[in-house]
Amino acid sequence: MSKRISKSRKFFLIINLTLLIIICLVMILPFLHVLAQSFSSSGAIDRGEVILWPVEFTLDHYQYVFQDITIWRAFMVTIFITVVGTIFNLIATASLAYPLSRREFIGRKIILFLVLFTMIFSAPLIPTYLLVQKLGMLNTLWALIIPTAISAFNFFVMRSFFLQIPSELIDSSRIDGCGELRILFQIVLPLSKPALATLAIFYAVFHWNTYFNALMYIEDRKLYPLQVKLRELIVDENITADPASAVFSSMLASSPEGMKMAVIIVATVPILLIYPFLQRFFVKGLLLGGIKE
Repeated sequence: MSKRISKSRKFFLIINLTLLIIICLVMILPFLHVLAQSFSSSGAIDRGEVILWPVEFTLDHYQYVFQDITIWRAFMVTIFITVVGTIFNLIATASLAYPLSRREFIGRKIILFLVLFTMIFSAPLIPTYLLVQKLGMLNTLWALIIPTAISAFNFFVMRSFFLQIPSELIDSSRIDGCGELRILFQIVLPLSKPALATLAIFYAVFHWNTYFNALMYIEDRKLYPLQVKLRELIVDENITADPASAVFSSMLASSPEGMKMAVIIVATVPILLIYPFLQRFFVKGLLLGGIKE
C-alpha cells in the first residue's frame, strides 16, 4: 500500500528539487561554456556566437596545448605533487590521528587543543616563509608538500573515524602480541578505507589546485605546477619568454580565448575523473566520520 504524501510535503519536495536544479545549473553551465569555447574556432569566439555548444568545431586548441613542452612539464609537476603529497598527507594524518583516538594515550587533550588552535588561528605568511627558507625547501617541490602535511580538519575527520573502531579489537590484537605500528597498518587502516578515500580526495584536490604556495616558494619556471602555468597564461603578457613554448605562443596570439579555455579544461578534467572511482568510499566516509555512539 503506497503512502500518501501531504500537500506541505509535496510543496517542500518541489521547492527542494527546484533549488537543487538551480544550483546544479549554476555550477554546470559555466563549465559547459568553457568546454564549448575550447572546441570552437577563434572567429566564432570573437563574434560571441559560442554559448553552450561548440561553433565551427575544431581541435586546434588542444593540438597546440599538447604540443607545448611547458604545459606537459607543469602537468607532470602537478601529478608528482598530487600523488606524493596525498600519500604523505594520509600517512602523516593517520599517524597523528590514531594515537590521539586512543584514550590511554597520555597528554592527548593538550595535543588535541594545539591541533584545534591551528585550525582556528593559521600561521602568518612571513613566519611560514622564513621557516621554509630555514629548512632549505625554497625552490623545491617539497615546499608544496611538507608544510601542508596535516590538515586540522582532515585530522579530526580521521580521528572521528578511528573512534568508531571497537576498542576490544585493539585490545585483543595487543594480547596476541601485535605492536602499535602493526595494529595501525594491518588492522586499523584496512578497516578505514572509506575515511582514507575521503581524505585522499580532499588532499588530492588541494594539491592539484596548488597555486599560492607555488607562487611564494617556487622561482624556477621548470618547477611551476599546472595552476601557476594557467595563471601565467591568463594574466601575464610575456608568455613568449620561454623558447620552449614558441609554438604555443604563436597560437595564443591568434586565438587567445580558445587556448585559455583549452588549458582550463586540461587542468580541470583529470581531477574530476578521480571522484567516480572513490565515490562510494567518499560518501560512506563522510557519514561514518560524523557518527557518535
